[in-house]
Amino acid sequence: MKDYLIERHIPGADALTPDQLRDAAAHSNAVLAQLGPGIKWVDSVIVKDGTVCHYQAENEDLIREHARISGFPANKITEIKGGLSPASASA
Repeated sequence: MKDYLIERHIPGADALTPDQLRDAAAHSNAVLAQLGPGIKWVDSVIVKDGTVCHYQAENEDLIREHARISGFPANKITEIKGGLSPASASA
């Protein structure tokens, strides 16, 4: 599977309550289960008016299908080509 970053523009996402975030995660998980093993949600960060999500998927079409079914937009999908961190300086 390939790694992707998905930018989701969701006005007010940064003001969602813990209960609303839990419900959104549960809804996303249900759609992922429906789509099968070719797509996996790794994690997300909440930013002003949106989220940035890390997914693993066989292809971009599965990410778009998850967005369509879940109702969570996938405004920008970018394949991750590598990583870099502070520890990279000593590698």
